[in-house]
Amino acid sequence: MAERAQKHRAKSKVSAKVNLSLNISGAAGGYHLIDSVAVAINVYDTVVAASRRDGLINVYMRGMGSEGILPEQNNAVSAGERFVAAFGTCGADIEVHKSIPIGAGLGGSSADAAGTLLALAQLYGVPQEELVPLAAACGSDTVYMLTGGAARLSGRGERVQPLRVLQPLHMLLLVPEGGTSAAACYREYDASPDPLRADSARLAAALVRGDFAGVCANVYNALERPACALHAGTAEALALARSFSPSACAVTGSGSAVFALFETEELCLWAQSRCKGVRGLRASVVRTVPPHAAGKKRKE
Repeated sequence: MAERAQKHRAKSKVSAKVNLSLNISGAAGGYHLIDSVAVAINVYDTVVAASRRDGLINVYMRGMGSEGILPEQNNAVSAGERFVAAFGTCGADIEVHKSIPIGAGLGGSSADAAGTLLALAQLYGVPQEELVPLAAACGSDTVYMLTGGAARLSGRGERVQPLRVLQPLHMLLLVPEGGTSAAACYREYDASPDPLRADSARLAAALVRGDFAGVCANVYNALERPACALHAGTAEALALARSFSPSACAVTGSGSAVFALFETEELCLWAQSRCKGVRGLRASVVRTVPPHAAGKKRKE
């Protein structure tokens, strides 16, 4: 184990993501292959890590009903244990403060794994680029979550092509009560697959050049139909979003959340005001955010 941590306490903040597009392009090794454009939004999970003298990883979940997640099902626990095994460091007591809803297709589990890796890297002086293999082993979105921002994702989601985007997007985010199982959503998709749609390349190009209409014209999610079939609240949220005549709307990831793009933040706020009183639905106005800063380099 490392003789001692460079720091005694470290904190990381990782944003949620929205899939502006999500195509299923095939399967390999028991996994679905995707072609997706994802953007980070200003909803965050915060991870605080305090160094230990032994090799144990203890994770304490706070918020969004996460307290009942079993350790063996917790991606933050898996990430922490992989980090200690890979770098031979001491362990840490880790608190995960959640604001990203669970089971909503917003990448909360991957954000917690990435946040744990980033916080431990700060504690023990590990360069961020050395975290990539560990992140890939923790889940499809975790590599992307290490940096966030806008990116085109392929393979299982572990292949990340960053996109340089200068103009933020504003959107209404609708999160119904109860989450959706990604595994169940993919099984539902497999029972009736959608033809491949090559919109992600066009969407990525439009996003980079600041072409809002081009972005909206290519918003699409192959998992939208199965997500709505599995969760009535998702179908209702999507219908509500469409009633506001947004520039585009769709389910994100495997659901249960729905996003609606509008040209201005004011229009988003107007749509949010129309959601007041709708039971079982959380409505918020969010915007896209740039990548967060890279981790510190290891000191020699």
